[in-house]
Parts: sequence; C-alpha cells; structure tokens
Amino acid sequence: MNSIINLRSVDVYQQKHLVLTNVNLHIDKGDFVWLIGQTGSGKSSLLKVLYGDVPVSTGDGIACGYDLNNIKPKDIPFLRRKLGIVFQDFQLLIDRSVEENLLFVMKATGWKDKKLIADKTLDVLEKVGLRSKLKKMPHELSGGEQQRVVIARALLNDPEIILADEPTGNLDPDTSEEIVLLLKQISQMGTAVIVATHDYHIIRTFPSRIIKCENGKVLEDATIV
Repeated sequence: MNSIINLRSVDVYQQKHLVLTNVNLHIDKGDFVWLIGQTGSGKSSLLKVLYGDVPVSTGDGIACGYDLNNIKPKDIPFLRRKLGIVFQDFQLLIDRSVEENLLFVMKATGWKDKKLIADKTLDVLEKVGLRSKLKKMPHELSGGEQQRVVIARALLNDPEIILADEPTGNLDPDTSEEIVLLLKQISQMGTAVIVATHDYHIIRTFPSRIIKCENGKVLEDATIV
C-alpha cells in the first residue's frame, strides 16, 4: 500500500461553518504536491483535517493508516508522529540550542535511549545540511537555517508525510528555492510532501502536481496561469 492520504467525499467544517465540500484527495508515498488557494479558501482547514485537528464527520478519511472518521483523541498524538509539520514562523524554542530543540521533541514523543537520540539528531541535521550547527542558538542562525532546523525536527519520527504551511513565507527568493529543493529531495527519498504556498514563482520554478482550494471545493489537479 503506497497510499498515505485518502479522502473521499469529505465535508470540512470549522466550528460548524462549512469550509470545503465533497473533498476527494489522494496522496501516495513520495508524492510532492503544491496546495494553493486564496487566504480563507480552506487550505489550513484541509491540513488540519489531515493531522486530526478538524474531525471528519461526512465521507471517508484515511491519513497514515488512521481512520479520521473514528480516530480516538488518545490516538491523535500517534497520528501526528507519522506527520511532520513545518510552519512559516519556525516555532523554535529560542532559549535552547538546535540540539536541545530536537531533544525536546524526541522526549515529548517517547524517545529514551541516549545513543539513539544522539544518532537521530545527527542524522536529521545531516539530511538538512546543518550538522555543524548542533550547538548554535536559533538567533545565531539565518532564516533559511532556522527553517532547515524546523524540517529536521519534522523528520525526527520518520514521518510518512510532511505538511509544510507557507514554509518560504518569511524567506528571500534564493533561500526559498533552497528550502523547496530540500523538500523535493525528501520526497524523492519516499516521504510525501504537501506545500501550501502563495508563491507562484516557486511553483513555476519547481513544477509539480497542484491542488487548489477554490469556492468551497478542492481541485485535485489544478494549473496556474
């Protein structure tokens, strides 16, 4: 089974307000997908469905092997371990080093063996090209380096998919391209990636499948002009 995400005829509500209707979405292992749409079109709500923050009450939803219709609250943290989430504003702990930021997440998700923790820390930093920044504090890093740390953090639990919400929103164009290239490489290693963005230039630079939220619908294979 290569299917990571499968939504069929799902209606998406935010506090009883219907945001998206009859959503059909299929994401396979290693897919790289752009998610576009105007502010308020439902992009963030769709991502929240995938990580269990917005419940599925109509249609059928599967994410990383979990049934989104019937997932129990106690299982949501386990679903989220199979999802790496990358935010626009980094959300790093500013009073801790890169290493301590990663350690915080690993301890919170049940890692105990010190050698495995140390090995995994170096492994994910190697993947994002920041092994030498292990002891640096966030304020000592550039915006692009901070976003790389966030991506490293998202990789800690070997997720099946990374959800990146405007990951280049605070970065200059060259750094944005570096971050997207890194996410592309991650998808080529088998981890599916969904990138929500308003940056059409970056989409044109790295053409891939496009999903669009528009007028309460999700268009599975959209195009941009």
